[in-house]
Amino acid sequence: MEAEGSILLGNHVCLEPLSRSHVSGLVTAAAGDPALYRWSPVPQSETETTHYVNTALAWRDAGTAVPFVIVLCGSGAVIGSTRFWNLEQWPWPEEHPESGRRIFDACEIGYTWLAPSAIRTAANTEAKLLMLTHAFETWRVLRVCLHTDVRNERSRAAIERIGGRFEGILRAHRLAVDFTPALFNRCSGVAVCAEADQYPGSHGSTQACVTSCDRASKDGERINVE
Repeated sequence: MEAEGSILLGNHVCLEPLSRSHVSGLVTAAAGDPALYRWSPVPQSETETTHYVNTALAWRDAGTAVPFVIVLCGSGAVIGSTRFWNLEQWPWPEEHPESGRRIFDACEIGYTWLAPSAIRTAANTEAKLLMLTHAFETWRVLRVCLHTDVRNERSRAAIERIGGRFEGILRAHRLAVDFTPALFNRCSGVAVCAEADQYPGSHGSTQACVTSCDRASKDGERINVE
C-alpha cells in the first residue's frame, strides 16, 4: 500500500511508519499518569505495547490502516502514535470520471496519543496537519473523518481547533476504553464528501495554529493543542 513506507516530516515532529523496533520507545512515551489516557486506548506495559503494535501492523498488512509513531525532529525521541485507518475505496463504475482518480476515497484519523511531555505543545496539531496534507494532496481523498468519545472534552476541543466540523453523535457506535457501548462524536476532518475544496482554507488555519504554538513555546508558554 502506498504510504506504508512514507515519513511525514514537519518542523516539530515527524511521523515514521510504525514497526516492532518502536515498542521500547512507546513504552517510555506512555509512562506517566494513566488518568491522561482515560478515554484513549494507550498501552501501559511492554506486553500491552507489543500487542498494540502487532495489532496495528496486522491492520496495515490487511490494507485497512497506515500506523505511525510520532517522533520529535530534534532528538528523535518517540512521543506517541497515530494512524490512518478505516480506509475506503469506493466501487466507482469503470466509465465514471472518478474511477481510478485517487488511492483512497475516504479515511479516518485516529488512535492518536501523546506522551505527557508532549501534551500542550504543537506536536498533535502538526501531526494532524501532516496527515491531512497527505490524505488530501497525495491520496486525494474526498473526506477525512475523526471520532471521539463524547466524554473526551479535550479531544473534542482539539478537533475543533484544527478545523473539524461537528456532524453529530453516534449512539452505541463503538466499544469505549471502559468497555461501554459509548456515544461518539462524529466530525469531518476539514472536508465532507464532495466538498474537499474546503481543505485549503482549513489547512491554512491549522498551519496558523502550529505557528502560534511555536511562538508560544519560545516564550515559555504552553498551549493545549492536543
